[in-house]
Amino acid sequence: MGGDTTIRVFLVDDHEIVRRGVGSLLDDEDGIEVVGEAGTAAQALARVTALEPDVVVLDVRLPDGDGVTVCRDIRSMLPDTRMLMLTSYSDDEALYGAVMAGASGYILKQIHGTDLVGAVRTVAQGRSLLDPESTTRMLRRLREEAGRKDPLSELTEQERRVLELIGEGLTNREIGARMYLAEKTVKNYVSRVLAKLGMARRTQAAAYAVRLSMDQTS
Repeated sequence: MGGDTTIRVFLVDDHEIVRRGVGSLLDDEDGIEVVGEAGTAAQALARVTALEPDVVVLDVRLPDGDGVTVCRDIRSMLPDTRMLMLTSYSDDEALYGAVMAGASGYILKQIHGTDLVGAVRTVAQGRSLLDPESTTRMLRRLREEAGRKDPLSELTEQERRVLELIGEGLTNREIGARMYLAEKTVKNYVSRVLAKLGMARRTQAAAYAVRLSMDQTS
């Protein structure tokens, strides 16, 4: 956070009343300032890069996308910004996707106000935050993943290429243009990739592809 001790927070939630409530709660705290907000994924990506906040409090579900993808995109543009996922639902897939996308914390909206303030301060300090139940589920999922054989060995060369392009954030149409394939063919490839990787959502594959890319370059 540099020499400034004030934690600069950006809020992303499609419900205005939630943004107002969380914003008012955080603004009342010493050393925390809400510097901006957004109600959609597009607004978040357009505004957050100019503000460079210390922490983004981000809803998992947005009307024009999902918080996991936004988390991954912001982390790629602002690697020092901490992402705190805030959701109404206890969703194992969203939890796993958020952590894989680089989120520092994952909490439910039912959290008490003082606990939310503490969560913002915790992730701003560079520490991770998961409630005990989420930590248990996440560790179980990671153990299951580690116990499986390398899922990439199941993918064909074309499917691996599709996975790489999913990780770059390309749509099926854009992947088709890059690989000289029909959009319907790409859709079939994407379905096979998800099935072979044991994933239900495209965002999971995107986060997985980004992690693979980072592992290869580190």
